[in-house]
Amino acid sequence: MSADQYKKEVSMMKLDKLIEMREGISKKKFPIPDDELLSRYEQLYTGAINDVLREFCLMNQALPNHIVPLREYRTVAGLAFTVKSAPNTKVSGEMEYRTQMLDEMHENAFVVWDTSNDENSTSWGGVMTATARGKGIRAACLDGGIRDTHQILEADFPVFYKYRSSNGSLGRCLITHYQIAIEIGNAIVKPGDIVLGDVDGVLVVPRDVAYDVLIRAEEIKENEKKIFGWVREGQSVKDITDKGGYF
Repeated sequence: MSADQYKKEVSMMKLDKLIEMREGISKKKFPIPDDELLSRYEQLYTGAINDVLREFCLMNQALPNHIVPLREYRTVAGLAFTVKSAPNTKVSGEMEYRTQMLDEMHENAFVVWDTSNDENSTSWGGVMTATARGKGIRAACLDGGIRDTHQILEADFPVFYKYRSSNGSLGRCLITHYQIAIEIGNAIVKPGDIVLGDVDGVLVVPRDVAYDVLIRAEEIKENEKKIFGWVREGQSVKDITDKGGYF
């Protein structure tokens, strides 16, 4: 190999693995129907699932704690439908692209919206809520603003959000992508991942490990029943930890 060929080889970055890690979207099939998987996840809670993710060495799956529930929801679970927008004054084409995106939102989706740190507009309101309910969407998480809060509350639709404002989105922000990998805080969310939300926030479970995480979290739930029983019986902390309990 000549010196010029060597320099060319060295200078060409091999990014295939990085692209797959950052942008690749899993199509893995679950061994049970989606409805059953989501229903079983909804019998759990984000804290237990997060502990299981730690066992899987996945430490950055919780969305930032500035994203809060509109109500103190019990667990809601869905399949990630991702949206990316950014502050922008452009108006033309926005409604057409939004319509296309809404047409592709599917039943059992949990919408996760990255606003690129927009702090001036809102991405979700009453009409979006009504549309989502009509399509069988389970919940929405906005790293940004909501409005028409009374309408969302009346619809009893689970929403997690950063702030409220009366400002609409048109002329203030622009939807740039949907159904791509997004990053909110330290968490990467990809279409089809399992997303859960409850009173403690929002958590994402990568699709490739979602069934295994579910099985392990259900084991923890059963273990906790035993631990709570031992506590009610008045057993000592040492007795409980000696039997494999934890606090």
